[in-house]
Amino acid sequence: MTIAIGCDHAGFEYKESIVAMLQSQGHMVLDFGAHSADSVDYPDFAHAVASAVTSGQAEKGVLLCGSGNGVAITANKHQQIRCALCWTEEIASLARQHNDANVIAIPARFVPEILAQAMVRVFLSTDFEGGRHARRVEKIACS
Repeated sequence: MTIAIGCDHAGFEYKESIVAMLQSQGHMVLDFGAHSADSVDYPDFAHAVASAVTSGQAEKGVLLCGSGNGVAITANKHQQIRCALCWTEEIASLARQHNDANVIAIPARFVPEILAQAMVRVFLSTDFEGGRHARRVEKIACS
């Protein structure tokens, strides 16, 4: 699977470990930065990841920032993106099962790195259930 990933300075260290984990699992990773812990503007990276997913360049996306909120808000401005802010493995799983989320946002300042990695693994390995959830997902986009 091809995964787009991006972060701001607060998520840099976690991003590096998640990229290594994904590559070790055989995934192709499109790393849109940040490429250091120097202060940057999170929308630049969130838009890049969202664009990669909407264009089909990547199948799923991973975003990290301090709270996860900034990158999630930014990514969700893209019409075909369903970015879920996740704090637990269960939320990551439900975001896929019930909401067909295609991007996960992780609050790097509020979850341990090992949990961030676990949430990404769960997010990528969980399928959308469809059924009654498909009807609801179809109602999300604004026309």
